[in-house]
Amino acid sequence: MTVPRTDAGRGKPAPPGGGLIPFPAVDEVSRHCLSADEPESVHLEVHLPGRLDPARLRDAFGQALLAHPRVLVREVPGRGHRRSYAWELTGEPDGDPVDFAGRGPGALARARARALADCPPLTVSPPMRLDVVEAVGGTAVPGPPAEAGRAGGGAGTVLLLTAHHTALDAPSALRVLATTAERYSGTPALPIPGRIRPDRPDPAPGGSGGTGRALRTRPVRVAPDARPAPVRARAAGNGMLQADLPVPRRAAPAGSVPPWTVNDQLLAAAALTVGRWNASRGRPPGPVRITMPVDDRPRGTEMPMGNGTRLVEVAMTAEDPRDTDLLLGERPDPAAVARLLRTTARRTRDLKATRGSPWGAGAGLLTVPLLPVGIRGVLTRGARRAAAPWTSTVLVTNLGRVPYGLDFGDGGRATAVWFSAPARMPRGLSVAAASTGGRLHVTLRWSRALLGDAAGADLAGLFREALSAVSLAPPPHSAPAAPALSPDLAPARSDGPARPDGPQTEPDATAGAVDGAVDGEADARAPAARDRARSPGGPHHRDTPRPDTAPGAAHPTRDHRERPS
Repeated sequence: MTVPRTDAGRGKPAPPGGGLIPFPAVDEVSRHCLSADEPESVHLEVHLPGRLDPARLRDAFGQALLAHPRVLVREVPGRGHRRSYAWELTGEPDGDPVDFAGRGPGALARARARALADCPPLTVSPPMRLDVVEAVGGTAVPGPPAEAGRAGGGAGTVLLLTAHHTALDAPSALRVLATTAERYSGTPALPIPGRIRPDRPDPAPGGSGGTGRALRTRPVRVAPDARPAPVRARAAGNGMLQADLPVPRRAAPAGSVPPWTVNDQLLAAAALTVGRWNASRGRPPGPVRITMPVDDRPRGTEMPMGNGTRLVEVAMTAEDPRDTDLLLGERPDPAAVARLLRTTARRTRDLKATRGSPWGAGAGLLTVPLLPVGIRGVLTRGARRAAAPWTSTVLVTNLGRVPYGLDFGDGGRATAVWFSAPARMPRGLSVAAASTGGRLHVTLRWSRALLGDAAGADLAGLFREALSAVSLAPPPHSAPAAPALSPDLAPARSDGPARPDGPQTEPDATAGAVDGAVDGEADARAPAARDRARSPGGPHHRDTPRPDTAPGAAHPTRDHRERPS
């Protein structure tokens, strides 16, 4: 049976097995541009405070795959003269996708390195792999000692799921792990609040519709590190660094919708990071453009699997040119940061309210099955090279507050969720974020053809400073905010980043939307529905008093000094 061509995640539910699904446009473009030097992998890791039974986990993961049959696909083999690529629905895994990667201080580091270097093959169903890492003495799981002790004497587990991005995106992978948790613990799926998109606002002055699309100047590139160009050209693969940070503080809502969301703060922090990094390398300032995936799918058990996000570009240019120097100084001007946040929030609201194809009309034209796939591949790769100077500066993808409990019964509830997105050249840099238990888990991933590990760590330090700066921006018509906690940012290590020993807060109105955008607007309009869903770390009503995160509060952190993955 052949299923009609649809965008991934937007068609009818897949049959249990034996059917063929033509590649959607997103999958085909990704397939044409695969490179052995730059992995197209999505890495997702869930940290648990307790141990899991191997047989039960393997069975629960198998049940989760059967519950989402669209995940059980493999690429149909064929020659370059065929008219289209196709997925074959297998109905069951071709092999055992669960691998117990062992235990010990280096086990998680090795699993992370494998996730960045070894992409699951498209010719084997499912195109994903689950590595299970056991901690020794709680060394793999961040969290207060009391929490680890309740889960079994400080023992812990990390579930590291690697998916091939040509077939699946991060929200799909997270949904599979959520179903795995439900089957493992035997608890029914809880209702997940739906997303509420804002109405499309009136166009902003200046002819850009509020999105900055009228400014089609070439965006700046992230300046490479100091290694000689021949050395960078020979470098292969990605580097990665993870950080456990407090969720940035936001301005109070001015009406029903906050002036800006946590996602807007992440975008602004990324733009400031690139600007300051380039300035430190002697590069002149220029327009930063950020690619942001937006996900309109439901997040419950009915969520369509595949690549269901659409990519939009946000122009991170200040409306007042004089703000550029104020933003890129050693201490960004708070008023200029607030203006950038308001501009960014207006643009992202407009982009999220605008419906469109995942990659625009150009990708649709390149994938029309009029020519053989071999010829279309040559044209697609040529178009990608020609468009390289106009490729966005950085990718920022944000799952928002994880909407699933991720409760593994006696293994405990998730204490941290990290994920990372591909960082292929010419962009070469991605920033991925998710919030769990009142903490923001951020992953910077870079192409080693752009940055070495030392430069990646320096860039991550600039991002930490920029995120602190945007959390201090004064809200409209209010007094300046009190200084926020400025956390340490450290390379990821096998025992996971440190967490404060004090009480945890939930991020305010970040119920999240996207493999790329947090719908703070949706969360502000539907607090009751959001609070009915148990997020990792336990329920926390948004109206309950929050612990103080100002410098006077006791929030000790441990500083780690190891190399990035």
